[in-house]
Amino acid sequence: MRLMGADKSFLLVVDAQEKLMPVVHANEQVVANIARLLGVAMELGVPIRASEQYPKGLGRMIAPLRELIPNAAISEKIHFSYAEAPACQAVLAQLEQPQAIIVGVEAHVCVLQSAIGLQQAGRDVFVVADAVGSRNPRDAQLALERLQAGGVNVVSLEMVVFEWLQQAGTAEFKRISRQYLR
Repeated sequence: MRLMGADKSFLLVVDAQEKLMPVVHANEQVVANIARLLGVAMELGVPIRASEQYPKGLGRMIAPLRELIPNAAISEKIHFSYAEAPACQAVLAQLEQPQAIIVGVEAHVCVLQSAIGLQQAGRDVFVVADAVGSRNPRDAQLALERLQAGGVNVVSLEMVVFEWLQQAGTAEFKRISRQYLR
């Protein structure tokens, strides 16, 4: 078992799109937690990548998150798995970070398949349980259980943040804990 490191990680935001998010269970909390993790990633220089599943039909990434992610970091896909989509594979080939921190929707479809695909490709995968969701909460729970049973790390937002920070007492810790950990 390894700790997550800000220098070893990239954050992947999966399919938090206009037509999906309104029907996701507890969507406001999921969006808030994704936004918090995006903020911390930006503060610490963790690379951010994102996907949009068939945006022609499901819309673009929701505005509150899209504003935090450069357009160049967002890839369109039709494969459910980020790891299987050709445009995303090109992005992954350029990322040296061995740890994938995954947030987004739907937990039992695109998040699950992306996590499994990235794990099979040799990445150390962490799915942030309080920053993923599905329309049906039971589907999300089953996805997290399946991922954990398959060796994917299921973690919380605070686990990610504190492992990225490594220690208290720094100016970085104080700033991030004030702004993102309430």
